[in-house]
Amino acid sequence: MYETVVYASPNHQSIIGQLADTLLVPTPDRRQAYCWELALNAGQAYMLRALYGYTGKTQLIDSLEQVIRLRYAARVSAEIAERSERFGKAVATTIYQWSKSDGGHLGYQRNFPADYTRPTGTGLWVPPVIGQSSVRRPLHPTWGQNRTFSLQNSQLSLPKPLAYSTDTTSAYYTQYKEVRDRKNTLTEADQAMVMWWGDDPGETCSPPGHSYNLATIAIRTSQADLPKAAETYARVGMAVADAFICCWKTKFSYMVERPSSFISSTINGKGQWFPFFLEPPFPSFYSGHAVQSAATATVLANLYGDQFSFTDNTHANRPDLVYYRQVPLPSTVTTADYLDPANYEKYQPTFTRQSISFRARHYSSFSSAALECANSRLLGGIHTRHDNEVGLTEGAKIGRNINALPWHKGR
Repeated sequence: MYETVVYASPNHQSIIGQLADTLLVPTPDRRQAYCWELALNAGQAYMLRALYGYTGKTQLIDSLEQVIRLRYAARVSAEIAERSERFGKAVATTIYQWSKSDGGHLGYQRNFPADYTRPTGTGLWVPPVIGQSSVRRPLHPTWGQNRTFSLQNSQLSLPKPLAYSTDTTSAYYTQYKEVRDRKNTLTEADQAMVMWWGDDPGETCSPPGHSYNLATIAIRTSQADLPKAAETYARVGMAVADAFICCWKTKFSYMVERPSSFISSTINGKGQWFPFFLEPPFPSFYSGHAVQSAATATVLANLYGDQFSFTDNTHANRPDLVYYRQVPLPSTVTTADYLDPANYEKYQPTFTRQSISFRARHYSSFSSAALECANSRLLGGIHTRHDNEVGLTEGAKIGRNINALPWHKGR
């Protein structure tokens, strides 16, 4: 988006040289006229087909591209329209080809690599008994090796997790116990907040999708022009992409266990403990939701000011969620009995039916939304406070590195 429309602004400049100093992206003929909306439309349609063609649903992309084309092509000559679309597609083609070398190309074909050997040991992550995935392998264990957009983000040092300890006075024990105790006091409002930030890609948009909608809200609320809108999407996209790469590098360096494991084996002593929110299939430290929401908040605040009041409508039109909450097994069933594969059929979990309504949520700033997102992971039972706090801190660093790119002339 950005590299297509940057030439429509006298104040913006290309940043591609900062991301890949050997990549040559097409530039427009400055002696000719262009319709930047048509260029952008053609490039985005190409990119979406390239990324999502495997779904077999490209007719939706075709339809949207045609609607936008008809709107803007009527305002310019056929020659300008053709030149603009050719340029936009050329930029998109070049960047898509470059993207193939980032380590994540066709990643959907290897979500749960069978050849990955999971480390085992005290305090290390184990697949959840009941979670978001039925596959008992981690999701994308090598994602942390992918190329970041910002070189500085690839050079960030790994933060440290809490030191494993069964001492009841230790920070490790105390924070995991907080997760268990907090679940016992969840209100309906707490549950609604957890589910609002759930962003389980098997059910709704992903966490980056939620962040992109916040970007859209900022753009529309402030009535940003085309170059600033493209810059907004570019910054948010780069920030959340780098956030998940950095996060996954940390997760699979330490392989820290989820609260359900420690609570079940050490704090509860008997009976398997389940979080309120379904557990995702990868290690705990640190929180992906926290890091990407803080990275998003950092770039949006830099563009629009942090004291930016907005209403998040991401899930506002979603039907009420009817779900089934875990009912604990009798205390006579030990964790070892429950986790023994020989007993999987014998000790099937039972559930009670509950419902949650989705209502748009209002925030006074981007940082307050990021903080609530992070806190929702503790209330959901899948992250400790340390996971969330480190995620917020790292996300701010990642966002600042994206902001530091020379987006504007004179920088």
